[in-house]
Formats: sequence, C-alpha cells, structure tokens
Amino acid sequence: MTFMMDAQQQAARSWFESLRDRICATFEAIEAEADSDARFAFTPWNRENDPEAKGGGGVQGLMKGRVFEKVGVNVSTVGGAFSPEFAKTIHGADEQDPGFFATGISLVAHMANPHVPAVHMNTRFLCTTKRWFGGGADLNPPLPYDDDTADFHARLKLACDPHGADYHDRFRQWADDYFWIPHRKTHRGVGGIFYDHLDFQDDAGFDANFAFTRDVGEAFLDIFPTIVRRRMGMTASDQDRRQMLAFRGRYAEFNLVYDRGTAFGLKTGGNVDAILMSLPPVATWE
Repeated sequence: MTFMMDAQQQAARSWFESLRDRICATFEAIEAEADSDARFAFTPWNRENDPEAKGGGGVQGLMKGRVFEKVGVNVSTVGGAFSPEFAKTIHGADEQDPGFFATGISLVAHMANPHVPAVHMNTRFLCTTKRWFGGGADLNPPLPYDDDTADFHARLKLACDPHGADYHDRFRQWADDYFWIPHRKTHRGVGGIFYDHLDFQDDAGFDANFAFTRDVGEAFLDIFPTIVRRRMGMTASDQDRRQMLAFRGRYAEFNLVYDRGTAFGLKTGGNVDAILMSLPPVATWE
C-alpha cells in the first residue's frame, strides 16, 4: 500500500483487518466442530491496472467447507478518483473534486445446511469532501426461524441503543427498504440494519461514529456464530435444499441488479472475484 493514510483512515483500516481475523478464526473453529479441516485461503490484490498498488487494493478471504458452503471475508483499502458520472452519485464527490478514499470489510456466507441462514455484513469508512461511516448486517434464511430472527434483531438493537435512541428503528427500516427486490416484490431476507452517510465534522464525531461501527461488527461476531451452531446439525430434506437453491437465485438477483456495494467495487477498479464473492456457489431459477 503506497498511498498515504491519515490517522483516521489508518485506524479504520486496522480495525477492519482485525475484525476480519477474528471472524475467520471463529468460522474455522465452527468447521473444526463439524470435523472439517476447511481453512480460509487469502489472496491479495491490487486495483485494476495498478501493479504498484498506488491506488490500494485488498485481500480476498475465501473458505469452502462442510458448514460454510462458501464464505467470503474481504478487506479492501483503495483511493483515487471517481469517473465524472459516477462521482455525481457519491456523497460528497462531484466532477470538480472526484477524489476518494475507502476502506472496509465485506462478508457474505452461504451455508451448506438449508436450516442455517445465509448472512451479509459490511462496514466501511469513506472519504470524499465529506467523511462518513456506513454498513450493517442482514440475515438471509432460506427456511426462517422466528427465534433466529428475533435474536439477530435483539443483538443489533443492543449495539445500536447506546449510540442513538432512534438508531435501531431507523436503521432497521432502512434495511427493510434497501434489501427489497422490486421485480420480485419480496425482501431478500428477514432484515437487520443498514446505515450510510454517518458523517461528522471533527475528531469527536469520528470517535463516536467509529465506536458505533465497531459495535455493529462485534454484534455480528457475537450473534451469527450462535445461530450457526444452533442449526448446523439439523437434518435437511431434498425439498429443504430445493427451497434454499431457489432462495439463492433471488439473493443473486438483488446483488447483481440493485446492490450499491457491487456497483461501487466494479466502478472503482476493484477485484472482480472479490466483488462477486457474494454470489452463491449454486442456485436455481425455475
């Protein structure tokens, strides 16, 4: 990484990498509990047409195991300038000042057992003429269980409440609105929280918003492994698997047609394999 980062940017990047390490270790431990020796393979990458990494890059982490059919945990740190047209769509960027810096962690897990929910988690820090945090987590079960949904939302609420009395209700509704598939007239899953453009003006604002973003990551690391362990030993029928594969088709449609993170990665010279790691290994359309 050859471009300079200030203290805020370095702090965010370092924490996202540390969260990645702890998540991967936890997921590998779950695989070991299932008598699997699956481990993450980590592949570093630089931005497209940028062999010297002057615009940054990242590391793609990928594991295929007995419990996690396919899970990607990626961290990227990139900088440069948006194209003029794309700059118009980004908070704080415009044609006259299209420069940006972005660092974040992105995770998607597709599970082998249909009773175990798929999941997405992403937190990020972006700098244009403004600085802000964004992210969230959402649960995507092919076969929903009310207690899993309730526990997931309760843990996210616990993360939100110390930072804003309205945070959970506001960010839960934002997730419901965002993870809607208009052409299917259905939600991608059972929701979670989604927030963006959580900007600030000074160091105190950075500290507050960074603390909230860290709490979101810690909440995910706490609750999702609990749900996985609760469901991973359940027996699944052929019908259960067919339902999971059809659900995955809807998931893929959302990520390819509507997801802003996918568009951001592709339009800023990101690694295509890392960007599209969110796609399921197998899906069906009938």
